[in-house]
Amino acid sequence: MSGPRHYDVLIIGAGLSGIGAAWRLQEAFPAKTYAVLEARDAIGGTWDLFRYPGVRSDSDMFTLSYPFRPWTDTQSLASGDKIRQYIQDTADEGGITAHIRFGSRVVAADWASGRWTVRLADGTTLTCDFLYACAGYYSYEGGYQPSFPGVAEFAGRLVHPQSWPADLSYEGKRVVVIGSGATAVTLVPAMAPDAAHVTMLQRSPSYLTSLPPRDVVAAALRRTLPPRAASAAARAKNVLLTQGFYQLARRRPDRVRKMLRTMAVRGLGDADYVDEHFKPAYDPWDQRLCVIPGGDLWAAIRSGRASVVTDHISRFVPSGVLLRSGRLLEADVVVSATGLSLVPIGGVQVSIDGEPVSIGERAAYRGIMLSGVPNLAYCIGYVNASWTLRADLSHRYVMRLLRHMDRHHLAVATPTSPDGTGRPLLDLSSGYVQRALHLFPRQGDKAPWIVRQNYLRDVITTPRADVTRDMTFEETR
Repeated sequence: MSGPRHYDVLIIGAGLSGIGAAWRLQEAFPAKTYAVLEARDAIGGTWDLFRYPGVRSDSDMFTLSYPFRPWTDTQSLASGDKIRQYIQDTADEGGITAHIRFGSRVVAADWASGRWTVRLADGTTLTCDFLYACAGYYSYEGGYQPSFPGVAEFAGRLVHPQSWPADLSYEGKRVVVIGSGATAVTLVPAMAPDAAHVTMLQRSPSYLTSLPPRDVVAAALRRTLPPRAASAAARAKNVLLTQGFYQLARRRPDRVRKMLRTMAVRGLGDADYVDEHFKPAYDPWDQRLCVIPGGDLWAAIRSGRASVVTDHISRFVPSGVLLRSGRLLEADVVVSATGLSLVPIGGVQVSIDGEPVSIGERAAYRGIMLSGVPNLAYCIGYVNASWTLRADLSHRYVMRLLRHMDRHHLAVATPTSPDGTGRPLLDLSSGYVQRALHLFPRQGDKAPWIVRQNYLRDVITTPRADVTRDMTFEETR
């Protein structure tokens, strides 16, 4: 009786990262066998899962798209539908779709006898020489949902954006969106035209910045340069702008705070309103900056169809949400945009010779591998820039490692352990991040155990990084 089917490489996830990894793998190693294991029945990952009104990227598509396949749409801050189609088209064009095993949710992976045995939710097992987890960093099972007092008494409908019901109708209804992050500031202007009124209920404000939905510089570049050159130029321009702004925010927070306040006052025309609802207590980029395309949130508030309330929830009541101040927000629909539930490596239980690996006790090697764990890589993007910028650097590093192993007839690559660990892997103060930090590997005190949030530095150093540094190898048997 034959054993499990074996592959040279297994990739977990057919989203933006997984399709990019498969493209790079095929490009570098046309002869290697591989499969992409996708838990759901469609390509797209985040961009297929999230179906709430207005779902879009808050990163520009010239940096979120793949460097090997230019973004040609005129929309820079693209809708979820367009991003999903872009990923699908990339997979089809690259011949990747035929390698995807849909409905294959990975629940466990055990390293033994020089290979990974991967177990799927349906009991199927597969084996591979190298495992690459491109499943992002949040649970697809459901978002973070606080336990609100009295929620069972609420006569309306409570929904979470990650599990948006296809049958939800909010036309002419009173809507309360709980939250102040990227999802909330997307939902409010998207729902406002059809709802009776939309209220964004926040415990504390977030920093917002308005960007044009279309990049006029990129459009001009397209008129004068070939598509790939125009895309590369637009990408470089946006990288420099976003990284420059991030560095300014970290080094001159007061200056950036004033800039963002000025932008909000200009958008809303009411300085008092801005100071009440859009003046965070933390510094810019302590939490991720929220982008609003074309100032659509400001426009929804100015129109009177949306408003912001800064207060704490006391409890739900049949007619809506009772606030700590005593105010009642009447609602027919409440959207709990309260964040994600983060999990490392797609929630896969990793073990070595049957012994479970506690990922939170491991160190992050270049933000790509785990100390003491052989032939396993994971993909995680930047918190201060487009996910794909770091993801593609990670893909290319993994290909360099595999090429080194092939050339020197090496079968196993295992990062050693650093002398000590310091900062957490994800450097954000957001609640949804802080709740899960103990689950993720930590950074060390020096390279290659430091995970920098600096693409301009990484794009120079990562392609030249020594793949043998702090790495032990075993030869092919």
